[in-house]
Parts: sequence; structure tokens; C-alpha cells
Amino acid sequence: MQMKLETPLKLKHIQIKNRLVMAPMCMYQSDDTGVVKPFHEAHYYMHALGGIGLVMVEATAISKHGRISVNDLGIWSDDHIQGLKVISERIKEAGSTSCIQINHAGRKSVGQYPFAPSQIKMDGKDELPKAMSLLDIKETISDFQKAAIRANEAGFDMVEIHAAHGYLISQFMSSLSNQRDDHYGVKHQFLKDVIEAIYQVWPLHKSISIRISGTEYHPDGFDIDDVIKILKACDLSRIDLIHISSGGNIRPNIVTLASGYQLPLARKIKHELSIKTIGGGLLSNHEEGEEALQHDDCDMVFYGRLLLRDPFYFLRHIEKFEFPKPYQRGKLLKEKS
Repeated sequence: MQMKLETPLKLKHIQIKNRLVMAPMCMYQSDDTGVVKPFHEAHYYMHALGGIGLVMVEATAISKHGRISVNDLGIWSDDHIQGLKVISERIKEAGSTSCIQINHAGRKSVGQYPFAPSQIKMDGKDELPKAMSLLDIKETISDFQKAAIRANEAGFDMVEIHAAHGYLISQFMSSLSNQRDDHYGVKHQFLKDVIEAIYQVWPLHKSISIRISGTEYHPDGFDIDDVIKILKACDLSRIDLIHISSGGNIRPNIVTLASGYQLPLARKIKHELSIKTIGGGLLSNHEEGEEALQHDDCDMVFYGRLLLRDPFYFLRHIEKFEFPKPYQRGKLLKEKS
């Protein structure tokens, strides 16, 4: 059977109506409390109405001290659950599967004295991070676990562990930022422990995804073969999807950004680990996504900037997608790609 963007996908635990993914993109539209604002409710509902199969909510902070910015969404408090529940309900009401990405930014966190695996300053930042004690690590793993509990209480179908883009989990994976000489100097250990903590609390009938950087574009950082070794050292038995991105732990991150530039990374993980993957990278139209599926590069295709420009792009370009009833009068009968 030839896979197309409109083909449904059955995971171990859930069924997604098509192969399209709205990538988790930070909107920076909350405030210092991290609560959901009307913008977030409208933003995610609109993109679900646009026909996307899997709508991913942006990197949501598991700790107030682990935020990328002071305007991040939060999931470090029970006070966040109700607002996040509204987002999840709206996504599902529009016929999409809801996912939330949970994250700690580590040495990329806003504020003074951010945590990091080791006391190594990040390029472009003035602050020297604090090397995490074993107690810090234990508490942060607990924060990931508590965030997963809240994500479930908010009604999300899937939780995504953010292990990409040079944030805390990714920092533990890399020799550029992890030079510890204890148990957590082993590059897979922190990710492994976070996964196991989430397994303890995440319902069996719901799905788990991991977003990972496939390479750091640096001779001393990890590459795709290192990432595969790290993933093999973790228990992936309940992981439904590996969501492949790249970079983020060094600045400037110099790489030629061609359309679909991350697809070879997704393909390698898919075939070497025999696991379903989400791939993409600056895809500019639906044909490129179709081609990725037909070449077996990935099982789902993520789009980001394209959806910010045009939330109804796929409704207009995929014939089998139906416009929401209130908007059907606006659908053009024919439109060039």
C-alpha cells in the first residue's frame, strides 16, 4: 500500500487520522506564570481545524527554572492543568490527536545559575551554569514524571519527551556539555531514567514520543550513529514515535538548510531501530511530504513554518480533506499547487 499524507496511522495505542504532524513550535505567548492564554486556545484549535492528524503543543516547561523564556507555557504546577485541558479538548473536538511536549532547557534556561550536566558555558551565553548534583538530577527526573501526570490529567493522547535542540536531556547526551565522571557521564543514562519515570505514570492506552536531535553538526558532538546507540541503550518498548530534528547545542549552528534536510536522519533511525518516525525539515509543500512517505524516510511528516503561514494549507491541497462545515463556502473549486 502506497502511503500518502491522508493515510491513517495505527500506533500500538492510538489511531491518528493522517500522517501530518504540526511540529511543536514555541509561541512565547504566556507570562511569568506559564498559564494558557486565549492565544493558545485559538492557535491550536485553528491548526486542528486545518486537518492536521497530530497536533503537538509547544515545549512546555516542567520547572519554572527550566524555561526557555519567561513567556513559556508551563506544566510545573497543578494550576496549569485546566488551561492545558482546554487546549487538548479543542484539538480533539476538531478531530485531531493531541500531544504535549515536555521540556527542561538546562543551560539554555532563562535566569541566573541555570542547571547543566557540567559547568560548561554555552556559546552566546554569559552565565556559567551550575553542574547538577545527584539530588538535582533526581528532582528533575521527578519533575518530568509529575509533568507527565499533569499531561494525562489534562487529557492529552500523547506526551513527547523533548530530548533535542540542546536542551537538558540533549545536553546529557553530548560530550560538548556532559563531562561528568559519575553515573550520569554515560550519555544515555539521563534519557533512560526520564523514560522509565514516565513509564511509571503514563497510561498504557496512551502514546509516548521522543523528539531527538540526530546530529549536532560538530566534530566533538554526537552524530546519528551515536544517537542510535543511545536509543538502543534505552527501553523503547512503549515508545510509539521517534521525532527527528537536529542541532541546537552549539552556537552558531552552521549547516546548509535544504528542504527535507533532516529526512536522512529519520530514515536511518526508522530502519536501524525498526520504529516509527516523524521526519521533515523546512518542507515547503505537500508534494515533498508525500515523497518522504513514498521513499519510506518516515511514517509521519512534520510541518512548522508552512503551517504558521497558512493553517488551512492542507485543506486546500489534499482533495480528500474536508473543510470544516462553517468554512466550506470559502473553499476554491480548483487551486494550483
